[in-house]
Amino acid sequence: MTLRQDEQAEQVPTGAGLGRWLPVVLGMLTIFGPVSVDLYLPSLPQLRDDLQVAPSLAQITLTACLIGLAAGQLIVGPMSDRFGRRRPLLIGIGVYIVAAVLCSVSSSIEMLIAARFVQGLAGATGMVIAQASGRDRLSGPRLTRYYGSIAVITGSAAFVGPLLGGQLAALIDWRGTFFVLAGVGAVVWLTCALSFTESLPAERRVKHGRTVAGDLGSLLRDRGYAAPMLVVGLTAGALFAYVSGAAFVLQETFALSPQQYSYVIAAGAALLVAGGLVGGRAGARWSPLAVLPFGLAIAGTGAATTIVAGLLDLGLPVVIAAILLLTAGGGLIAPSATALALQRRPEIAGSAAATLGVTRYGLGALAAPLVGAAGSPSTVSLGIVTLTCVVGAAIARRCIPRTG
Repeated sequence: MTLRQDEQAEQVPTGAGLGRWLPVVLGMLTIFGPVSVDLYLPSLPQLRDDLQVAPSLAQITLTACLIGLAAGQLIVGPMSDRFGRRRPLLIGIGVYIVAAVLCSVSSSIEMLIAARFVQGLAGATGMVIAQASGRDRLSGPRLTRYYGSIAVITGSAAFVGPLLGGQLAALIDWRGTFFVLAGVGAVVWLTCALSFTESLPAERRVKHGRTVAGDLGSLLRDRGYAAPMLVVGLTAGALFAYVSGAAFVLQETFALSPQQYSYVIAAGAALLVAGGLVGGRAGARWSPLAVLPFGLAIAGTGAATTIVAGLLDLGLPVVIAAILLLTAGGGLIAPSATALALQRRPEIAGSAAATLGVTRYGLGALAAPLVGAAGSPSTVSLGIVTLTCVVGAAIARRCIPRTG
């Protein structure tokens, strides 16, 4: 970190904290990504059959949402640095509700893919502003613990999403699932309209003389930001490849029902929550950088075990154990890597959070369809894609400066 950046960081007030209810509101904003992705995963095979498309094309509906989540953050982050957090937030959630309704009435795969892209684009608003608003108020160990809490809430949504989705699949079709997402969006919009207060006063906003490209360029040139950003993105790539491929591997290779599949995914999400809790507390107590090797080792073991289980036909219990290791490691990594990246540039917290989100969901969008690129997803292809992502994250971790 340069001397100028240090001075800017010291000048940014962190406030008295988040208050009693604001963490709940900020946490609700983080559910857009995981709920939008996870709730309809048990219905992917049903969607494929209903619209009469190949599995890889059905997976593109997931990829479209992830691309939208990535692109939307790149738009919303700089906007929130310039115009504040509250106004872009309410507009974005409103568009999300409309897009969810359009998904539910889609008559073709092309229409569904387009609506999913818009849904992701709008849903990105909440995730960026939850991170940026927390950074507006907190720093140091408190910031690391906050991102641990965010990881827990995100993991909780990932727990509820597939579990609820599996139960919904027994009651309603995939179209009804998107009506549920619209309802979730409406609840969050109303909560934010009543409870979310502006965290970025006018005097701290980015002035019109600065350019988005200049801010993003300065972030990417900062190794202390860019390296943990890649750790976050590549770890997310492994997790999104897992949630995309596991829908087919567990239900088709191992003949699990949508409800049984949802229980496995929920168990993985529970370990993601546990990893986030441990990672946030450990990073705050020692250092975020010290936590990363442990999380990467656990996630790498899970990914490698998936390959071995597929090659040697070791059966469902071993595959489930590998999945649980992968998600536990991912949860451990997330708070520390996020805190390492976002503590660097508090004066452009929105742009920093957006760039981090673009990397997370952009790499997730690239990794998700690779599991089925050679045909129907298999245990081996799932393991290869996830292990490649984890190894890449481990290489990026080695590039993080040890000071600053």
